[in-house]
Amino acid sequence: MRFINTLTGRFLALTIIFVMIAEIMIFVPSVARFRVDYLQERLELSQVASLVLLASPDAMVDPELERELLDNAEVLNVVMRRNAIRELMLASPMPEPVMETFDLRDASPWRLMWDAMRVLVTNEDRVIRVIGMPVKGAGVLIEATLREPPLRSALIDYGLNILWLSLFISAVTAALLFLAVRRLMVKPIRRVVRHMMRYRNDPEDARLIIQPRSSVIELREAEMSLADLQTQLTGSLRQKERLAGLGGAVSRISHDLRNMLTTATLLADRLERSQDPAVARTSPKLINSLNRAITLCESTLVFGKAEEPAPVLRPVHLKMLIEDVMDGDRLRSEDGAVMLNCEVPDDLEVAGDSEQLYRVFSNLIRNARQAIEATGRNGDITVSAQAGVGGVTIDVRDTGPGLPAKAQEFLFKPFQGGARRGGTGLGLAIASELVKGHGGQLTLIESTSSGTHFEITLPNGEALEG
Repeated sequence: MRFINTLTGRFLALTIIFVMIAEIMIFVPSVARFRVDYLQERLELSQVASLVLLASPDAMVDPELERELLDNAEVLNVVMRRNAIRELMLASPMPEPVMETFDLRDASPWRLMWDAMRVLVTNEDRVIRVIGMPVKGAGVLIEATLREPPLRSALIDYGLNILWLSLFISAVTAALLFLAVRRLMVKPIRRVVRHMMRYRNDPEDARLIIQPRSSVIELREAEMSLADLQTQLTGSLRQKERLAGLGGAVSRISHDLRNMLTTATLLADRLERSQDPAVARTSPKLINSLNRAITLCESTLVFGKAEEPAPVLRPVHLKMLIEDVMDGDRLRSEDGAVMLNCEVPDDLEVAGDSEQLYRVFSNLIRNARQAIEATGRNGDITVSAQAGVGGVTIDVRDTGPGLPAKAQEFLFKPFQGGARRGGTGLGLAIASELVKGHGGQLTLIESTSSGTHFEITLPNGEALEG
């Protein structure tokens, strides 16, 4: 039963069935042809026996010879039509009346096959009449009356021979196809299965990736697809392992860095008491930056254990937040070649986490500024916003060189969407994750040689509460 459920077993069984069906389609016409030949032979023997009578001087033969001629032809009587005259040439006592007449001169193939099958399935001792054309033009027609059982016996013997031959052909054909399928299909499939099982046990081992080598086009395509899938999966697992190690290292670094930043904050507090006006203006921003760095380190420690913490939603004055981000970014600008423009309405507020939103806009503005500075030309970064029915739409536009095609393909994937040489691509990935945490979406609208346009959609407070 297990063998039948295998591909080889089912193919073998179907091969035998289909070959037998083909043999049956050949068997029926063959039996019909054999019956016609059998009856035609009886007619020819009857014609030969009639020639003996025609050769005698008075058209008479001895009863003993007549019976011998009829027995040799295996018929009961013979009638020939010559010169428009129907003559009884040879005759013997009829055991019973003629039950059916078969005319071989104009019978259709379907009729001949039907009559042959009737002879095989019925078991009646009938007397039948057969009509045919004499050979060598010896008359118009010839009729012979004969018993049907000898015909049935001959058909059964012939059918059994055909059956045994069909079984032999089926067995040989099935065996050859079995060997061919086993070599061309089953063995390659088993090879693929073995590779999959070995790869399942150790998917990080690149040596276990299947090497396509099948000569069958369909199987080779399957092997190539499997090899591509295994290669991607192995790469992903290795990347996740590296990310896990990196996450542990970042967590340890963040722990130490947090302590250092705490000390730096305590020292920066003293700067607030400085009499220098420039220092007095800069000190609050320095302290805010240090506080944000400490918060980021603490968040990183949390992120190393779980996902980004859920945002704490409070009303956020959007323009003040963005101007704060821009003020901090201006301190990093090399020569002031990048102009930062905030076109956010004064009264626009959003429901969000101010620290997380600060990180989002800081990442976007910093990336845009670095891209513009890399070109050596001046440029603008503009942040605008407007309130709508469903929430707030914020646009971040720059006049930079645009994002490379590869960066756009993997834009929000960590370690893959970096636009700068040596960049990690974490900035946009983190920004996208933070925006999603607010129930919004960060989308790249356009990026050409004339600039890049990002759009942030944030739901309003009612939508978030609902």
